[in-house]
Amino acid sequence: MKRRLVALALTAPFLLGACGTAVSKEPVASGKTQSATTQNVKTVAEITAGSTFNDTDVMFLQMLVDNQEQGQQMVEIAIDRAKRQDVIDMAKAVELTQNDELEMMKNWLTEWDKPTKLDERQSLHADHGGLPSTGDEEIASLKTVKKADFETAFLNLFLAHQHNAVEFAALELDKGSNEQARAYAERVKQSRADQVQQMLKLLNS
Repeated sequence: MKRRLVALALTAPFLLGACGTAVSKEPVASGKTQSATTQNVKTVAEITAGSTFNDTDVMFLQMLVDNQEQGQQMVEIAIDRAKRQDVIDMAKAVELTQNDELEMMKNWLTEWDKPTKLDERQSLHADHGGLPSTGDEEIASLKTVKKADFETAFLNLFLAHQHNAVEFAALELDKGSNEQARAYAERVKQSRADQVQQMLKLLNS
């Protein structure tokens, strides 16, 4: 199960690979020229979104940036406080993956000359159909919950948190127009739904 969880979290952003996002780690032999495929490969953070977008694309990225910044806080706490290695490995993999995704989304918003963060999270969600948000006080509670109860508290909260991301992605797929944002939303929808199922298994194990 540990290997499956790590692979699941790590592959989420890189399956935009249809757009040529995976990074080749193969060394190029001295004196040889890189192939065109290798030359054109980009990291996730280097992908550009293009100039065509609508308000839903912007809102989706802003909401998901907020969601993932909260998520990073949660997995950092889990890495420090969880007992089971499966939970720690999942948290580390999510942390690594979402770092790349955050950089990519912020780059896209900057390309569009849009803010990467809004002042009021409550307003952000209320103004766009009341989509859910995890409260800062809920995240803070993970630092004080009894060690014996931590994993249950973390998994329940993070499960709901990742489900929120699925809802954001569904909205983008319904009303977004930017091709890259929609492709990313599809990956978010799939990967986070899978993570929810894995966390349910961890809760029941």
